[in-house]
Amino acid sequence: MNSKIKTPEVDFLFNAILQLENLEECYQFFEDLCTVTELKSMSQRIVVAKMLSDKQVYNDIVKETGASTATISRVKRSLEYGCDAYPMVFGRMEKKGQ
Repeated sequence: MNSKIKTPEVDFLFNAILQLENLEECYQFFEDLCTVTELKSMSQRIVVAKMLSDKQVYNDIVKETGASTATISRVKRSLEYGCDAYPMVFGRMEKKGQ
């Protein structure tokens, strides 16, 4: 975990997110919390991460998501050197059939 982001405010945000019970509540909360651009950027990054995890190549990812190669590279770096949260989440989603 990156100690630079561990603050009471971030704890508060994450605890609020953990209160969400379903997809509709997620839509409502994140629409209030984020701008459309922020939400689209986050969703694009997680889709890129999934595609990279599935061993798809940059050109296919660019075509399908519209992400820049810089974004793809940043996400790839997170997959390789990050906290392993993407594989954890993807594994849980797969178990649930999502």
